[in-house]
Amino acid sequence: MATLPNPLPRIASLGLDLPAGRLIDATDDGPWHEPLLWLADGPAAAGGWSATAEAAPAVGLLPVLLDVGGGHGGPEEWELMPGEMSYPGDHDAEEVLEDAWDECAEEDADWPGLADTPYTETDSEPDSVASDIVESLLDGSGPLKDPRLALVPARRSADIPAAIGWMGPANHESDTARLSAVLRSWEDRFGIRVVALGFDHLLVSVAHPPTTLAEAQAVAAEHFAFCPDNIWQSSNPTLTAYAESQLLNQPAWHFWWD
Repeated sequence: MATLPNPLPRIASLGLDLPAGRLIDATDDGPWHEPLLWLADGPAAAGGWSATAEAAPAVGLLPVLLDVGGGHGGPEEWELMPGEMSYPGDHDAEEVLEDAWDECAEEDADWPGLADTPYTETDSEPDSVASDIVESLLDGSGPLKDPRLALVPARRSADIPAAIGWMGPANHESDTARLSAVLRSWEDRFGIRVVALGFDHLLVSVAHPPTTLAEAQAVAAEHFAFCPDNIWQSSNPTLTAYAESQLLNQPAWHFWWD
């Protein structure tokens, strides 16, 4: 895998219209002498994501909201350990999900396979949906307590968690690159974008969510393998109930690991 040049050390000269912010380094002992991400000092403002999302990819950066509320502090206090991550492209999404399914599902429940989708990605629609979801998250009514705009050097949105060495799902999967492989598959099949990360939770926008109960149930199986706590510790303890309430025609998916 070729390593992308890290534009963060030059962020002040890249011509981006950014609020005051700072660079965040890794917390593990490794050869990461360059920062992992840029983080705004203040709360994310309406319209800020859209403007940044238009300009930042051209210089090798992708936006994401980081939730610094909820009692866990900001990424300086999180474990950001890129040295523990492999490369998302080295993993097959279905193999990752099937392995997790076999560990978490009941013994007589066979892995049902990946959900089918007729989705074909366009150039702009997933990014437009992501911008709309971000704006809806900034009114304080959603799961984010204190969202801050961040920029991460990454090739694609799905790679953001692995690129910063995010350890939020460590109790379920210690190599976040394996989950990023699944997120890549969801990018291709459902037009998702990673729009927010907290200490132990992840939120994605969904340009093409399932539109029938059968489709939603198939996706629910993938969600259970990806994040079993979404089922085990929710008010929707069956895949069908979860599919109906959380997936059917829903433009955002939220995951939380205990």
